[in-house]
Amino acid sequence: MIIIMSGKRVYLQTLPLLLGVLTGAVLGYIFGPAASIVKPIGEIFLNMMFALVVPLVFFSISSSVCRMTGEKKVWKVLGLSLAAFLVTSAVAGALTWALCEFWNPLGSFATKIPPERSGIAGIALAGRPFLETVENMFTVSDFPKLLSRDNLLPMILFSALLGAAVSLCGEKGAPMARFLESGMSVVMRFMRLIMYAAPVCLGCYFADLIGGLGGSIIRSYINTVLIFLVVAAVLFFIVNSVYISASGGPSALKSYWTNITPPSLIAVSTCSSAATIPAGIEAAKAMGVNESVAESVIPFGINIHKDGSVVSGVLKIIFAVAFYGLSGYGCFEIVGIAIITSLVVGAIPVGGLTGEILICSILGVDPGFAATLIVISTLVDIPATLLNTTDNIVCSALVDKLSGSSK
Repeated sequence: MIIIMSGKRVYLQTLPLLLGVLTGAVLGYIFGPAASIVKPIGEIFLNMMFALVVPLVFFSISSSVCRMTGEKKVWKVLGLSLAAFLVTSAVAGALTWALCEFWNPLGSFATKIPPERSGIAGIALAGRPFLETVENMFTVSDFPKLLSRDNLLPMILFSALLGAAVSLCGEKGAPMARFLESGMSVVMRFMRLIMYAAPVCLGCYFADLIGGLGGSIIRSYINTVLIFLVVAAVLFFIVNSVYISASGGPSALKSYWTNITPPSLIAVSTCSSAATIPAGIEAAKAMGVNESVAESVIPFGINIHKDGSVVSGVLKIIFAVAFYGLSGYGCFEIVGIAIITSLVVGAIPVGGLTGEILICSILGVDPGFAATLIVISTLVDIPATLLNTTDNIVCSALVDKLSGSSK
């Protein structure tokens, strides 16, 4: 009953957002440039999100790291879990990038971007040494510079280190830990209040977008969803089967497909990775995965390992790069940014536009474009949750094999 109700709540949030965007698209197509009259409503919503994103990142990342470093069971399989997560995410991202090389989601629409938007931006600066790129991505020269949405990666690193430091202080850090936890609860509630206005405000933003660009961008969204579905099918049916076979041969493969249905159905029906944790652990144990491994890897993966988010992240980045005519972004850069973004999305339970704002920040483009990218997240939410869920079960089997826990 809890899972069913959770699913209803998720869909009650997603459906109004889709309805608002669809209504805005129709009105923008009908009224054309005149639809720009409602643009300020969308801008008000975006400005509120921009103002909240820094405290949201700070409290959620620092408090989650503070909790996680205190859980000994996480550290037992941490190394192997991170390795498995990184490999599967990289494969998912590279597969998406390869398909987009043949099937650009923007299609011919990308060639219509004004020349002044083209050029190199963000991290892909010509001639910049690798260490200098890392320095500019993850650090700033002064504390006040952290308090800007333009420096989200340095804020994420600072917040994670702060959370670890608080946890390592033990009892002396307990008051700070409570402050971080309380701050996260307040900011999350603030975010939920703002998101109540999202259907109307994003509808207005989208009306202005379609009114100015025409219906071509609608076809780009359709292409993006179709690409996601193709990649999701390949990952779900083929790549996961390869992983499972590597973890235990034909018998493991048969057991996987025998037990994967319940968590898959819960993922599709609830759009919530967290809701699938009990069913995912049960499925992994039924497959022969050691109980302690399953109970560590799957909850840990729900927080930081989201291959569905990596796939959608790659599509968003390619969408933005093509839209703005940016150069200098290859497979390594695009997949790397997507993996970083998925970590942020996983660490922030109600992240809203945070992942999309981070993409815009790294690429060095207008942060308002995040509202255009969030439509992709909404459209692919169901298959993305399915990938997030099943790939964590697969990783538990791989970690069990590599650690020899079942021997």
